[in-house]
This record gives sequence, structure tokens and C-alpha cells, in this order.
Amino acid sequence: MNLLESICAHRKYRNAVVSAVIVAAVMVALWLCAVLLGAGLTSGGPDARLSLEAASNWEELVVGRSGGHDLTPTPIRQDCHYYNCFNVYRCGRNGNQRLSVYVYPLARYVDEERVAIKPMSREFYEVLDTIINSEYHTASPEEACVLVPPIDTLNENSLRRDKIGQALAMLPYWAEGENHLLFNMLPGTPPQFDTSLGVARGKAMVAGGGYSTLTYRRGYDISIPVYNPAHQSEPVGRKLVHDRRFRVVSSQVNIHRDYREDLEAQVEQAKIAGTTDDLLVLGKCGHDTNLTQRCRGDQRYQYPEVLREAKFCLVVRGGRLGQSALYDVMRAGCVPVVVADGYQMPFSEVIDWREAAVQVYEEDLSEVVHILKREVSEERLAEMQQQVLWLYEQYFSTVREITLTTLKILNDRVFPAHARPLNLWNTRPRPAAVQNPLFLPLTAPASEGFTAVILTYDRLESLFQVIQMMAQVPSLSKVLVVWNNQKKPPPQASLWPKISVPLKVVQTRENKLSNRFYPYEEIETECILAIDDDINMMTADELEFGYQVWREFPDRIVGFPSRNVLWSNDSHSWKYDSEWTNEVSMVLTGLAFYHKYWSYVYTTQLPGDIKSWVDTNMNCEDIAMNFLVSNLTGKAPIKVTPRKKFKCGECTSGDLSANEAHMVERSQCVRHFSRVFGTMPLKTVEFRADPVLFMDNFPKKLKLYDDMGSL
Repeated sequence: MNLLESICAHRKYRNAVVSAVIVAAVMVALWLCAVLLGAGLTSGGPDARLSLEAASNWEELVVGRSGGHDLTPTPIRQDCHYYNCFNVYRCGRNGNQRLSVYVYPLARYVDEERVAIKPMSREFYEVLDTIINSEYHTASPEEACVLVPPIDTLNENSLRRDKIGQALAMLPYWAEGENHLLFNMLPGTPPQFDTSLGVARGKAMVAGGGYSTLTYRRGYDISIPVYNPAHQSEPVGRKLVHDRRFRVVSSQVNIHRDYREDLEAQVEQAKIAGTTDDLLVLGKCGHDTNLTQRCRGDQRYQYPEVLREAKFCLVVRGGRLGQSALYDVMRAGCVPVVVADGYQMPFSEVIDWREAAVQVYEEDLSEVVHILKREVSEERLAEMQQQVLWLYEQYFSTVREITLTTLKILNDRVFPAHARPLNLWNTRPRPAAVQNPLFLPLTAPASEGFTAVILTYDRLESLFQVIQMMAQVPSLSKVLVVWNNQKKPPPQASLWPKISVPLKVVQTRENKLSNRFYPYEEIETECILAIDDDINMMTADELEFGYQVWREFPDRIVGFPSRNVLWSNDSHSWKYDSEWTNEVSMVLTGLAFYHKYWSYVYTTQLPGDIKSWVDTNMNCEDIAMNFLVSNLTGKAPIKVTPRKKFKCGECTSGDLSANEAHMVERSQCVRHFSRVFGTMPLKTVEFRADPVLFMDNFPKKLKLYDDMGSL
């Protein structure tokens, strides 16, 4: 529904003179074009060229000459949804349960007169650059689940639609747009301002910034925000709501005059009531086209600074449903009040906007101040402001974050078994409010005891010794060997040790440390013992006692080798410490018991890029697991009884320089993980679990666990 239709649909505006409304809509369209040109979402601005200096070296493709290509634009399929237009069988071909995205080679698309049909904007270049440098990128179109054309469709104001449709049809893997993804922030052209990209695009999905509920293909398209590059030098507004001057601010210059009259009427009511700070309505400063100025009579306000003085900020329907005003409001830390019927909010597939915004019907705009006073308490407002800032920084702040969020949503659609739960999309970190997910078991395990998971590469001799040692532990239920060597197959069954419990071997597809924590279906116990393939000096009593301690503390990591993190006053950062002290904040998973739930969380919900960091650097998976568990439980791990002659995995053949390099790498992991988590979740304690009569001089027959190591 366009602006004219939406206005006429309301009862109070049906008697308005249509010609006057049309004139107003045209004026709005012209002003919006000026705003967009000033905002930088244009094709030929100098900033865009600075970001694209290599464009002169791109291949030039002439649109209009067949060259063996079908130049017939593919009509839009409005009936598309995930099950009739998306080919899911293209996905997962690379063996990973992760989206694979192919970006066509960058090229200059020109018409027969060698005029570019759409020069690439800086923002679209950032979109492509983000995809290419992300974990989702693939260089092989045959392995690609999703394909992204190198044709800039962000701003429909400057598109030559016929040529764009032909250019898309020229793509070698186009196939009527199947599994292709287009990006569009500014759909439609004056005076209609359609709410979706009007280019002939066949079955292609669109990540668009102006969808209405009528044009949005739910579960197929993705609604994204309208990014505004104009005010990126401005600071993010972090002033608390109770320190802000105005209750409600309207700063848009492109809203319809009837909406503005509703707001002005409320301003007059506020004057009569003596509450002039309840509502501030701003507009253009005469004929001044300066986009950083807003005026109220003779008073001038700097934009967007004025938003940082507001508790609520109005985002009212303009020429387009999608407004860059929403982006500005969120950056200012102001709670948005969205007055645009039918607007499909950005990333609404995963974001719960009830926690961060107030949505008001257009016909209720005349009562908006009263509604906000009545419906939103000061405590609720403070919570919403924090949520707005967190959502902005997580998903909206840059073109990179917008692009990555789009890909994550697509990834969750294609691989729902690995999808991030909706509560995690919307839950900001609260270090002081820990929720322990393991305080109460929900179902009985399929098997009692524990499963020993041994990560190995090719050290067969020590591996077999570990298996034989493990077989002596009474509570052992199964041994699962994770064979992490793709070049060499595991030994044949006849060569493995003969033990009294099942022994399973899983060969991985890639050599990754995170394979240790994958929730393999072969694991039927609640408890997992992660053990390295060279830890062969343990006794059955020690391991059995460790398991019994875990049974009392099933939500914690329980194990033998302990470490700590320290704050360095010299570098003002955290560092990894391997000295044997009484303080413990980590138990290394080279030999540790933990609940199988943590394997699921590590594999599917580890925040940020920590999992890829671990697999790329082939280090620190044990630190990552400790961060994860402590962050979710708010508890420290438990160290079990000291070991004499316990193997030091960090003592590399007496090579001091190698050991120092290892410590530096581990410290880098600690610092990076703390940045991703936004806090240092590890808890430092002075505690160790020992069996009864451990160090007492009593006969062995009186001790339940006699064969225990000591310092």
C-alpha cells in the first residue's frame, strides 16, 4: 500500500481533497530524494569511488548483447515461499551444516553506449566484502547454497530496471533467480514508492528495507533496516532515559501534513497543561536543505544530537514504509515509537520488537503522548532503552552487521536443527542475572555412567594405553574415539584393544579441535569425560572419584588439570596463567567431566566467532568451554585431588621459547573471548575435592578410593 492509499484508507482523511494529497505526496517524494542523496546511498558519490578504486580493472559486460545469454528479464514470482522456490538440495554439499554463499565475480555492467547501468555504491561494496570475508563464503558456485549477484540494487531510485533485469538474466547460474539473494534498502520510485524491489527478478529472495505485510513473503524474503551512513561520526547515545529532557521527539521532515497537524495539536495541549517537554515536533528550517538542522519556530536543533535528549522518538510513515529515521533513533539510544501500519519491522523473523519499541496505529497518532504515559512505566522504559542499544550494536550498527545478520537468518532457515533459539537472538548479556539450565534433570539418560570421548589424530600407542586404562573404571559406559585424521583411516577393528564396554570410532570430515565437543548421537549418557589421547597415567580410582564428584555437581566442569587467569596491570588486559597455585578458574578439558548439554551449547550457541577462532588457530577449545559454562551458570569449575607426575601439556620438550609462544597464544584467546562475551565470566576459587581419608594414615581397606595420586 502506498502513501496515498494508506492515508485515504483512514476514516478521518477520506474527505480530504485527493488532488491536494497527490501534490503533497509528490513534494514528499522530492524531499525524500534529496534526503537519500545527502545520506550517501547513491551510486556515483565520491566516497563510493574511494572504496572501489579497483573498479577500473573489472571485466566490462555489455547488457543488450546476447553473447549466448538469454536477455529476457525473469518476471517476479510473488507466490514464492521456501517450499516451492528455494532449492534446499543445493545446500550442505560441502559437508558442513552451514550456509555456503557464492558471490559472482565483480564486473562493470554497461549498456551498448558503454554507460554503466548501475555503478556500485560504497554500501553495496561493503555487503559483498562482508560476505566474501565471512565463514559462509564459498568460491565454488557448484557448492553454493545461495548466490549473490554483483549488481547493486540497494537504491531503486537510481536503477534502470529494464537493464538490471537483463543483467540478472545474463548471470551464468541465474536459473530464473533460484537461490539468489538481492539486497535492497530503498524500494520503489516516486510517487508510488512500492514496498518491494520492482526489478524483474524471478524467484530471487530479497533482503529489503521497506516491506509491508502485503508484499513481504514470510519465511522467504528478509526485512532489513534502512542504513544511514550520514551520521556515523556521531557517538552512540548512551545517556540514561531519566537524564533526557524530552519525553517524545518527532524529527522527521517527510511526514504528511495531516500527521503533523495531529502532533501540533498535542503540542498545544501540552502548552495548556504546562508540560512543554512532553512533545517536541521539529521540521525543516525554512528553505534550508541542511540535513543536520531541525527547527521549531526560530529555535534550531542539531540533528541527530536532539534525538539523544529524547526518551521516545517517533518513526512515522513517510514516502516509504522503511525509514532511515529508525536507524538514527536506535543509534541515539532513543526508544522508537513506530507509527506505520503494516510495516514489516527489520529482522522481525528473529527480533522481538515488543521488548525494544512501541508500535502505534496511525489513527491513534493524535493520542500518542497519552498512550506512552499510560502504557510504559519508567522502569519499563529503561529496560527498553538498554534493549534498543544492544540490538543496534548486535545487528544494526554497520553494513557488515546487517549483512551477517541476514546470512545468519538464512542459515537458521536452511539448517533448523542448528538454528539459534529465538531467546538468544533477543537476550542481552546480564552478568549478574545467571540462569542455570541444568538445575533439574528433565529426562533419565539412556545409559548410566559416563562416556569417555577421546580426540586423537594418529598416536595409536598412547591411544590404546588410554583405552585400556579407561576400561578399568567401574562407571565407564562407552568409549567414543573421535578420529580427527582425514588423510589416514583408523585401524581395522581387530587391532583395537578388547574391552568390556562398547568402543565406537567416529571419523571426522575436517581436522578441528571443536570436534571434541560435538554432540555425537553415540553418546547416551548425561556425563562425558573428555580426555586427550596421551593422558595414560591416571588410575581407575582417580577417574571413578572424579565421576562421583561430577554427579554431585552436574552443571560444572569437574576435572584434574587446573589453570587460572590473571589481570595484568601492565597491559591492562587478562592473561593466561599455568602456575600451580591454590586459585582455580579453569579445568582443562584434556581430562574433565562435563554434562553432554554443554556439547550441544558449544556446537550451536557459542557466541561471536569463538568457534571459528578455535578451529582456525587449533588452540583454546578448553578455554572456550570454560568460558561458556561459567558464563551460563555463574559458577567456577571443580578441581579434583592433586596428581603426582601429572603430564604438563604446556611443557614442550623443554623449549622455553616454544612454551612462551604457547602462553602468548593462550593469553590472546583469553582476551579475545572476554571481548566477545563482553565480560570475564570465569570465577576464581580456592577449592579442591578430595575423597574421605585421602591423606590420612589408615589401612587401605578402610578407604573407598585408595589408589590416588598426590603432590
